[in-house]
Amino acid sequence: MHDVDTAVLRTFLAVAESGSFSRAGMMVGRSQSAVSEQIRKLEELFGRRLLDRTTRRVRLTTDGEQFLSHARAMVAQADAMLARFHAPDLAGEVRFGSPEDFASAYLPDILGLFAAAHPAVELHVTCQLTLPLVEEFEAGGQDLIIVKQDPAQRYPGSRPLWREQLVWVSAPGLTADFGEAARGRLLPLVLSPSPCVYRGRATRALDKAGATWSGVFTSPSFAGQAAAVRAGLGYAVMPRAMVPPELAILTGWPDLAEVEIALLGQARLTPAAAALAGFVAERVARRQMQV
Repeated sequence: MHDVDTAVLRTFLAVAESGSFSRAGMMVGRSQSAVSEQIRKLEELFGRRLLDRTTRRVRLTTDGEQFLSHARAMVAQADAMLARFHAPDLAGEVRFGSPEDFASAYLPDILGLFAAAHPAVELHVTCQLTLPLVEEFEAGGQDLIIVKQDPAQRYPGSRPLWREQLVWVSAPGLTADFGEAARGRLLPLVLSPSPCVYRGRATRALDKAGATWSGVFTSPSFAGQAAAVRAGLGYAVMPRAMVPPELAILTGWPDLAEVEIALLGQARLTPAAAALAGFVAERVARRQMQV
């Protein structure tokens, strides 16, 4: 009977997510040759070729795609077990708020692991726009919140987590040429309600470029905005890492400044809330290393 080493699975995940043996080596702290040897042994163990290698990139085979979901599940389970038995016993209630797009893309895995590690902690999660979250936080209604902010105008006491690169997107059927799209008409935009840092980035970039625009569809939901763009109603600004695969990323459009994602916590956090803040920061940092 053969056992599967989770360290080898972590190496496989690093290769799959980075598309490179050298980058994977930096992520897991191994040499490129050691990474290659681990993958070779993994393929021998299962008798399947999991990766296609070229001089430019490493890609998953069909078997590799199927293996990926199992590897992620096993590593997540191992992480949850380690977190549960390495962590101090915690109990209490934590009120946590997050923008909807961050919640959809990042939070389920993070909060799932935290909950497994600390089953006596009661989480109450709220998803809405940044401004209402900040208002609730300032009124004492939230212990921790995730905020989107301009790095030049940070919320007092915020703990930066990472910066998002923003891009212009559209449905493939709309013209991708900025000059043609903006010539002689109002440029149709799909936007978040004001105030929103994404909205501000988009409209200021267009104003600076001398383009006129019109907000043809406004939604507080990232899913709603993506659906409107997909239907060809207009152009939008999104984080590059969250662009749905069916939308086109546009080049040659006005430059967009980065947006900072940060964590805000009350001045006096309970041990449970402080543990969640540290856990979120650590998990987000680890995820960004894999991008």
